[in-house]
Amino acid sequence: MPGSDVRPTESRDAPKVIAVIVTYNRRELLLEALAAVLSQTKRPDAVIVVDNASTDGTAAAVRAEFPGVRLAELGANYGGAGGFAYGMAQAISDGGDLIWAMDDDTVPEPGALLELITARDRYAGQPPALIASRVVWTDGRPHPMNTPRAKPFAARSEQSAAAASGCVPIRSASFVSVLLEAVEVRRRGLPKADFFLWNDDFEFTTRLLRGGKGLLCPASVVVHKTKTFGSTDVDPGDRFFYEVRNKIWTFRTGALAPHEQVLYGTATLRRWLRTYLRSHDRRAIRQSLVKGIAAGVKTAPRETEQVLAGAGPIVVGPTESAT
Repeated sequence: MPGSDVRPTESRDAPKVIAVIVTYNRRELLLEALAAVLSQTKRPDAVIVVDNASTDGTAAAVRAEFPGVRLAELGANYGGAGGFAYGMAQAISDGGDLIWAMDDDTVPEPGALLELITARDRYAGQPPALIASRVVWTDGRPHPMNTPRAKPFAARSEQSAAAASGCVPIRSASFVSVLLEAVEVRRRGLPKADFFLWNDDFEFTTRLLRGGKGLLCPASVVVHKTKTFGSTDVDPGDRFFYEVRNKIWTFRTGALAPHEQVLYGTATLRRWLRTYLRSHDRRAIRQSLVKGIAAGVKTAPRETEQVLAGAGPIVVGPTESAT
């Protein structure tokens, strides 16, 4: 509830859970999300809000209503990609074992975090690199935006292990609500801040899950309070540039195996065509497509530490590239 501090760890042996929420000019939605996070049946040990230089009084509202929340005020808008990279780095520096990443328009149901942790505890062997929540819209329908992708050709043993913890195997997830193993983030690297927005979570989670395990936990439910019900490919306008450039960058980072590049590349081309045909401004889509292809082919994402150089020190230890 507003004004409440975050509880300390309930058990000496329990993993330290730090929630990371990135926000930009969505003050009221953020306050609703924070109230829901702090009302969980199993509350996180700490909450970090990364504010991408909002101009709507977000920072002041968080300080006033949630004094127990750690507020990171960035001097510029680094997008969702930069915000999550910064927040995850801080969570690791603070000794977090698990990072609960969440968008500012995501309202978790009371048992959302507990269900994620329970699924992790039930999983046989080494914990999964990530576990994602089931995302619904305000009317309870499954939300088509940022839906975790089922893992194609998952082995029967992997399916059985996932089912034993009430989950299904996935190949990617979004930052709407996902529980991350901090050790895997440290090993594989932070989100690539230069993506700014769009496909940053896809690249990051596929990189974590190349050779790793990821789960979708249907019992963990969050409400994604987007203005409209639909996917991100509905008339994106000039922002389509980020979809194109970042998807090409993703194919070049090594997050996907060669056969996966063929699979997801084909699906991407279909999606781009669908976006163009549905758009009310096809000229903007064409221009963004051309610019995005050029940028994706001719450039590469800068190191995250370089992008966030003005946001403060980021020290998370050595990283390991996908193999």
